Amino acid sequence: MKLRSLLLVAGLSICFFLLLACGSARRGEPLTGRSSFSEEAGLGRIAFYAHCDQCHPGGEAGLGPALNNKPLPGFLIKMQIRHGLGAMPSFSNIRVPERDMDNIVNYLKELRR
Repeated sequence: MKLRSLLLVAGLSICFFLLLACGSARRGEPLTGRSSFSEEAGLGRIAFYAHCDQCHPGGEAGLGPALNNKPLPGFLIKMQIRHGLGAMPSFSNIRVPERDMDNIVNYLKELRR
């Protein structure tokens, strides 16, 4: 069972890094289209600025990689938030509650549109 879990985490990590390498940072190009977000994404924006913006300013590359151009599924974003990987620290359920994490995922998905 331990080996199976280890292989699952390793496989997801490899997928994450492969997806992370796709695309380039938007680097401040003007946003077009929607200028407002859904209620969940609006709450996610607040949580993002509280926990993520220091390393991913506005979803763009900073200390961490750009997030606004990564087509990662929600479960991988959540796994990255909870467990961290590489230089990214993990965030406990106390520091980033499940509701905030769901809202951050909604914000990132709407940010990519």
